[in-house]
Parts: sequence; structure tokens; C-alpha cells
Amino acid sequence: MLLPCLKWVGWARVLCWGVVLQGAALAQSVAPPVAQGAVPVKGAGASFPSLVYARWAERFTRENPGVQVSYQATGSGDGVKQAMARSVAFGGTDVPLSASKLQEARLVQIPMLVGGLVPVVNLPGVGANQLVLDGPVLADIMLGQLTRWDDARIARLNPGVRLPTLPITRVVRQDASGSTEMLMRYLAASSPRFREALPVSQRPTWPGSPLVGKGNDGVVAALRQAPGGIAAVSHDRVLRDRLSAVRLKSADGRVLTASAASFRAAILASDLYLKGDDLASLVNLPKADAWPITATSFVLLDAAPRDLAAAQATARFVYWCFMHGDELTRDTGFAPLPGRVQARLSGRLLQIKGPQGQAPDFASP
Repeated sequence: MLLPCLKWVGWARVLCWGVVLQGAALAQSVAPPVAQGAVPVKGAGASFPSLVYARWAERFTRENPGVQVSYQATGSGDGVKQAMARSVAFGGTDVPLSASKLQEARLVQIPMLVGGLVPVVNLPGVGANQLVLDGPVLADIMLGQLTRWDDARIARLNPGVRLPTLPITRVVRQDASGSTEMLMRYLAASSPRFREALPVSQRPTWPGSPLVGKGNDGVVAALRQAPGGIAAVSHDRVLRDRLSAVRLKSADGRVLTASAASFRAAILASDLYLKGDDLASLVNLPKADAWPITATSFVLLDAAPRDLAAAQATARFVYWCFMHGDELTRDTGFAPLPGRVQARLSGRLLQIKGPQGQAPDFASP
């Protein structure tokens, strides 16, 4: 049973829980029994794609009983840290590392899928996709400049919507998060005031006293306890938890709704697709129907593993995810990478070299 409590930690109100369930725990609760002698493949990091990774891990382990894959949602910052420390077989991050950092850390970086961060609200009488916000208004909300839902600026964007006379409660991530950095990049691109007030960061010092939660699931839990609350979570949580998503108005006046199709539109407009550039941003792209807070999620693998058998099991899992990408990603709230991008990525697995310089055999069943 989950036991909620509310406490103050420094500048923020923290919603804590007597029991915390994260991606790995969810995956393990439905995973088949581990075969004796199975090779463990442990991942940790970004919570943004964690439900998809748990789904992939369960299916792969069921079909490949000689390997046991698990994933723990600990945040992008921790995913990078653990990948560098070699304490996991793969680290998850929503913020790609530069080529120089990858070389220094001896890591291989592979894009896995694309998803969107979606503003969500807990407003009595306001349902899913009823509320419309634009970038400047959302930026001022997150800065604490707009403090009530019936503010005239919000009302102008929502004619015909009965806005409650409630104070706005912001709910943000407690942990270092690629999702937070994604949100900040969108807000900074939308608002000069936001850009001047806060540097883009995975763990910013938000003005005022927002409510905080750990990971996407912690943010969802906190939002549920906060009438008048607003947060930003991955689209799969919106679908799974039936949250009231916000639509976003673009600079050219289009009102956009988050969907897998809108994330795919962002991929196709980006240099990730056009040039194979991992560092290319998918935020605020000037393309019709492209969701403006879209990002790629990556895994980081050891480029020079000491244990080739473990590295081979990890590479097999990643390659298997590519081969089943469309099927496994359908209805998850994410978009698979286009085949043109996936075709380039298997070559990166060949960059992994064992102690004798041998590459992992990732394509064999």
C-alpha cells in the first residue's frame, strides 16, 4: 500500500511515499522466472522511457531465457553516472553526450526511441486536451509569475473553458532529469524572460516553492494530490494514468495535440533523421504537426567491455529492440525510430570491442 506524506525539504514541498515502485520493480513483477545461469543485463537511468524499456525487457527475457534484462528508472543524470562507472550494462539518458565525452568515457551511444513531454493539469471540470497554453504563458507559470488559473492571459487562450478560481501549483522533478532539461529548452526558446531567469539544467532551482516528485511516476503521484496542479510528464504516463493533457499553441497559431504521430513529425524534420546527428534537437521545430517538446532517448553501452559475454547479451537486447521496434513501440505513447535511422545504428554496436578486440555477435538468435 502506498502511504503519502507531505514534508518540506529546503525550498520545496516534497510528496513522499511509504513504498516507491520504479521501472525495474514493475518489470520484475511481471517477468518470467529467471533461468538458472541466465546472463543478467541491468540498465538504469532515464524515467522518461522506463515503461517501454520494462515492456521490452519482459518480452526479450521471455523469448531469450538465457538473458535476464531489467531496468531501474533513476533519472538521466544517474544513468550517465552509472554507465561511466560500469555499474550497469546500459545507462539510459534523454540528453545525448558529445562525441568527445563518449570517447573520453569509452561509451557507445545509441538512440532508441522518440517521445514527447506533455504538460498535464489537475483542474476540476477541465478534461483532457481542453486546456490550451502557449510557450510564453507556460514559461511564466513555471517561473511563478502567473499564480492563478483564472488569470486573463490563460483565459484569452481558452474562450469557452470555465477556468477554476484556484491557485496554480507547480509540480517539478526532484532528481536530475533529462525531461526537465527538455522542458527548459522549450521554455527558453519560447520566452526571453525565462531564458534570462533560469539557465537550462537537468536540476534547476525553480523560483518559489513548487511541489516535487522523483521521476515521472513521482511527479504523477504528486500532481494527483494537488488540485490546481500543473506538471510535465512523458506521453506514455498521460495515456496510462489518464491524465488531463494540455494542448500547446505554436508561434504560428496552430494548436497542437501530443501524439505518436506528432513525435514522428518532429523526427522527420530533425537532423537526427536527415543527417544522423544524435545531438540534434527535436524541440520547437518549425514543422506543421510536430510536437514542440519532443526528444530522443538514448542508451549508453561500454565500448571496451572486459566481459564479452555480458556485452554480447546487452548488444543482442539492443539489436532485438531495433528489429521489433515498430511492433513493440505501438500504443506505448512513443514513436519508433524510422527504419532509415535504425539501419545506421547496428553499425554502432560493432564499435564495441572485447578484451581481444572482438566485436559482440549481436545478430545471432
